[in-house]
Parts: sequence; C-alpha cells; structure tokens
Amino acid sequence: MASLQLSSSLYGEPLSKSTMFMGMRAPLTFSPHTLSGKHLHSRNQFVVFSKKLWGLEEAMRIRRERELTSVTKVKRRPPLRRGKVSPRLPMPDHIPKPPYVGSNLLPEISSEYQIHDSEGIARMRAACELAARVLDNAGKLVRPSVTTDEIDKAVHQMIIDAGAYPSPLGYGRFPKSVCTSVNECMCHGIPDSRQLQDGDIINIDVTVYLNGYHGDTSKTFFCGDVSDEMKRLVKVTEECLERGIAICKDGAQFKKIGKRISEHAEKYGYGVVERFVGHGVGTVFHSEPIIYHHRNDEAGFMVEGQTFTIEPILTLGSIDCITWPDNWTTVTADGSAAAQFEHSILITRTGAEILTTY
Repeated sequence: MASLQLSSSLYGEPLSKSTMFMGMRAPLTFSPHTLSGKHLHSRNQFVVFSKKLWGLEEAMRIRRERELTSVTKVKRRPPLRRGKVSPRLPMPDHIPKPPYVGSNLLPEISSEYQIHDSEGIARMRAACELAARVLDNAGKLVRPSVTTDEIDKAVHQMIIDAGAYPSPLGYGRFPKSVCTSVNECMCHGIPDSRQLQDGDIINIDVTVYLNGYHGDTSKTFFCGDVSDEMKRLVKVTEECLERGIAICKDGAQFKKIGKRISEHAEKYGYGVVERFVGHGVGTVFHSEPIIYHHRNDEAGFMVEGQTFTIEPILTLGSIDCITWPDNWTTVTADGSAAAQFEHSILITRTGAEILTTY
C-alpha cells in the first residue's frame, strides 16, 4: 500500500487529501504544473476525477476483504473425543508372553543397552519384519466409518495368527493390542468405538513379541480426502525420521539424531515434541538408550550390533500436551494436528539397517 497524495492549489485554494490506495507501490503527487493550461478545465472536473479514484479504491478494498475472507475460512475439525472401549481381547495360552503381562505396574526403563550377537540379530529381524507386515495391512483398513476398535481386532488377530504376542496388550494396564492416534493425538491412543472421518490422519503403532524379541514400528496414514496442510505435516515427519536414521552408525553421537530432525522440522515451522522419545528395543520392550528427537546435549555413542527406535512426533502448533484420564491418550494442548513415524534400527559399522521393513 502507498499514500495517494493530492496536494494541489487550485484557484488559490489549497487542496490536501491523503488516503491508502491498494496496489500502489509509491506515493503519487499532483502539482499545479501537471494540472495547468488547457488540461485544467475546472475545479469540478478535478473533484469528479478524485471521486472516481476514491470509488475505485473502495471497490478494490471490498474485493480484497472478500478474497481474504474466502481464504481464511478453514474447516475446523471437531476435537477428539473418547468413544466406548471394548473388553480386552483374549490370548491363546500357547503363545509366549512378555514378563510384564499380568502386572498392573508400568515397567521401569531398563538401563541395559541391547547389543545382539548374530542369533539375536536374526530374531530381531524376524520380529521387526512381522511388525512391518502387520502395520501395512492395518493401514489398508483405514477409511471413513471404520472404527479404531475394528483396526485393533484385525491387528490382534494378525499377530496371534503369526504365533506372536501384541506387545502393548497388558503393558502398564494398556487395554488394547495396538495404539491408534488420530489427528491431535500425539501418541498412545486407545482404540475405541469412534469412527474415522474423511480428512482424518491416524498413526498406527504396532509392536510384536516374537521368539523373545520385540519389533516396534509406526506410521501415519491418510483417511479419505486429507488437506494439503495435513499431507505436508505427514510427509515432513517421515522425512525427519529418514534424516535421523541417515546419521546413525557405529561411533556416531546420539544427540545428532535430534539435531538433524529439528533442523528439517524447523524449515517448515513445525514443532518437535520433547516429551516422547525413542528407546532401546530387543528382548526388553523399552531400554536405554533414550533417543531424543529435539536438539539436546546428551552424551553417548552408538555401538555396532545395537538396536533402538527413532520415532519423532511433529505438530502443526504447540508441542505442549495433555494426557487424558486413561493415563495413556496424549493430545496437543492447542488441538493442532500431530504426526509420527517410527522404525526399529540396527547399528552397523558403516550405517544403520532398518529392521521394520520387508
């Protein structure tokens, strides 16, 4: 915007008027010299000219207001509400269970780093491959009107059909076999009767316990027609995971993971959640090392043969969170959307092998 300065002196009477004229880049000044001689017919004609400019300005202002109104009308998603949680699904007796099953206490994070020999690596690969297959099949179920409870039942059946145990079931009283986190839910959403809606995003977090080893992975899926804003958030979150994995190798510093993830997220103005972290995984579900996804100065180096997860959560808005009374479901404090991706990886001499793939 710029001022349109009318500062002429006609017939000895000064005229002065300043207004904001949309679209102009510099002030315009009319002097007596530019409106003299045969080009200056009368004061009335000049007033008409000024009125025409004023009318044009007003029309442009109204048009611009309408354009802004149409742009800023964004359909607001209703806040996430808990549905009905169905009873816990039964497990066949012949399937081996992790040691925490049967206890109501949340297990402590093990201080032992999980470094595997060749046999342990083979078992980790098997557990992680199963988790990846189950996750991809669960993603195929995502569509409007499907409930997260239906997804949980399907995941439960796929895992037990493979002779494995769904690791979340009974972990610190978690009542379901998978975590389903929709829209503003950062993580640990409990499957329930809520139907997925067109435009939702949903993170499905699958962990299986097979032959004494846990394989842990998650991915955020689109439900129906998702907005470009949500698509971009999901895409960048997956890219952050990939960038975090890319710096991993024997001897690398753990803190570089958070640095690399934060650098990429910050380019798009996204928040990186600090409260939830990656972790060692193997014969124990959660152990050291703790993997921070934000910038940090934590000490520690990666070791060949070590396995852990990287699982960044990015948000469109605040990284502050609220945990529901169920003590699991955690949502963004401002209701903004969140996305997460996770892989279990194996550190090698020259890099990292993604185990949760096939």
